Amino acid sequence: MAAYHTPVLLTNCMEALRIRHDGIYADATFGGGGHSREILGRITTGKLFAFDCDEDALKNRIDDSRFVLINQNFRELKFFLHKYGVTQIDGLLADLGVSSHQLDSPGRGFSSRFDSELDMRMDKRRNKLTAASLLNNYPENKLKEIFSRHGEIKNAGRLAKSIVIKGKQRIRTVNELKKAIEECVEKGNENQYCAKMFQALRIEVNDELNALKDLLLQADEMLKPGGRIAVISYHSLEDRLVKQFFRTGKFRGEAEKDLYGNVQRGLKMINAKPIVPGTDEIKQNSRARSAKLRVAEKET
Repeated sequence: MAAYHTPVLLTNCMEALRIRHDGIYADATFGGGGHSREILGRITTGKLFAFDCDEDALKNRIDDSRFVLINQNFRELKFFLHKYGVTQIDGLLADLGVSSHQLDSPGRGFSSRFDSELDMRMDKRRNKLTAASLLNNYPENKLKEIFSRHGEIKNAGRLAKSIVIKGKQRIRTVNELKKAIEECVEKGNENQYCAKMFQALRIEVNDELNALKDLLLQADEMLKPGGRIAVISYHSLEDRLVKQFFRTGKFRGEAEKDLYGNVQRGLKMINAKPIVPGTDEIKQNSRARSAKLRVAEKET
């Protein structure tokens, strides 16, 4: 499983969730199954439901009567838990990072390290929008918005214009994209720039931020009083959404208050500052370096 994806902040997540032996839990991002296996090791009569829309993750299915793997996007959490007769859970874990397997699979198009088709879809069965079709069909103003909002790229306008101009011959592969935008990239900063651009494209292709909002809203509803949610994010866009929702129960604006000035929200943030990997973990798994874990508890 380490070759597929090394579970990040594993011990911290288990401590945060306070696993009960008879509890019902959900792993929203199964991947290689590292976090799920640890949860199963801590329950006896409990149950674990895991979600992953990537068909490749099915190869890591765990043969255990206490475990159910649901090959769906985690934004469908509530619907599918209800299908299994589950209306409340004791805890939920979501590791929002792209798996090592996805990044290291040349044919998926998630990484700028390989020249492959620009796909970037997590779920090829249901999602028809690829990164290539996005680049070749979105208007310049829409591309600028995506690169600015999802990638926080400073020269997003220049980047979008360059893609539209060069894309008249169609952009289908990673190398064709890198060639089209080479005049936009500061020399010596190519890797970081491409990482931001690929992040922006991947978020748009998979509608990742809206899916995260759906998950957080459903978690607030599905958690039992005293139940906990632990979310690992890897970039500021996700982290800001999680932080804002845990603090206020909303994605924008201030928390609502009752007539007495008490904040009305379903979740209580446990850690004011995010939990981050230590030096030893980063040495063993360099992809953990940007991880931030935030934890909240359903108020009683």
